[in-house]
Order: sequence, then structure tokens, then C-alpha cells
Amino acid sequence: MTRKSPSGRLRLYQLMRWLTGFRYFKFGLVGASGTAVNMVVLFLAQEYLFAFIAVPRSRLYASLAFAIALATINNFTWNRLWTWADRLRDATRSAQTSLASPTQVSLLLDQFGRYTLASWFGIALQYVLTLWLSHSLHYLLANVVAIMVASVSNFLANDYWTFRHRPPQ
Repeated sequence: MTRKSPSGRLRLYQLMRWLTGFRYFKFGLVGASGTAVNMVVLFLAQEYLFAFIAVPRSRLYASLAFAIALATINNFTWNRLWTWADRLRDATRSAQTSLASPTQVSLLLDQFGRYTLASWFGIALQYVLTLWLSHSLHYLLANVVAIMVASVSNFLANDYWTFRHRPPQ
């Protein structure tokens, strides 16, 4: 009896498992979830939540800031728990062995602060590009283009600063 080759679904699963070993791929998947959060929140805020702001262009400023803030929280959470989980474990072990061991809350706040600062350039770039591109493109399409441009700077800043490897002390 001959053994069957893996089904297409099994091969796709194996490929996905292999790819998730790559940090940038994980970062990309987290970014995709952040893009979904960003787009849904941007649409809901622009069309409903901030509808009391009569001028659509003025409403876009508030809607975009709100969407970026929620997407940033989403991305920080998933990047911390999945993309850079190995470095989080190392940092936690290192903190537990030091004499002045900070609490988990202070570690989280410190890391979120670094994440936010590291992402600031990408956030500013996304914000400015979206507003600029929305003069000639639909605001949702302009936002997607801006997110793609800003993603590279976000990965590099977070890989080398926010979630950098810290050898045990």
C-alpha cells in the first residue's frame, strides 16, 4: 500500500507553521490585524461616531487619530504576546533575577512606552501620508497605502529597540 502525499490543506498548514517562525512574517500578520482594526474603526468613526463634526475633512482628523490609537494598542498587544514572545520571556526572567525587580505592570508600561515612541515615526508618517493621499484617493485606500509605507520603519524600530534581545544580567 502506498502512502498518500499530504493534502493541499495540510501542506498549507505546514507552510504557515514554517512561516510563523519568521519574526517579520509574524509582524506582518499582526500588522494585517492592526490594519483591519484601523480600517473598521476609521470607517465607523468617520461615518457614525464623529458624525456630529459637520465638515467631513475635519471629521477625518479625529477619526484617523482614534483609529490609529486603537490599532496601536492592538498591535502592541499581539506583537508582545506573539511576534516577540521569546524576548518577552527573556526580559521577564532577567527582571526576576535582579535585586530591584520591577513589577509586571511597570515592565508592561515601560515596554508600551518604548513601543509607542518607536512607532511614533510610522504613526506620523501614516497620518501625514493618509491626509496627503486622500486629496487624490479615497480616504480608505489612502490609509492602506500609508500603512504599507510605515510598516517597514515600525518593524525595524521595534525589533532593534522595543523588543531587542537583552541577555540575562
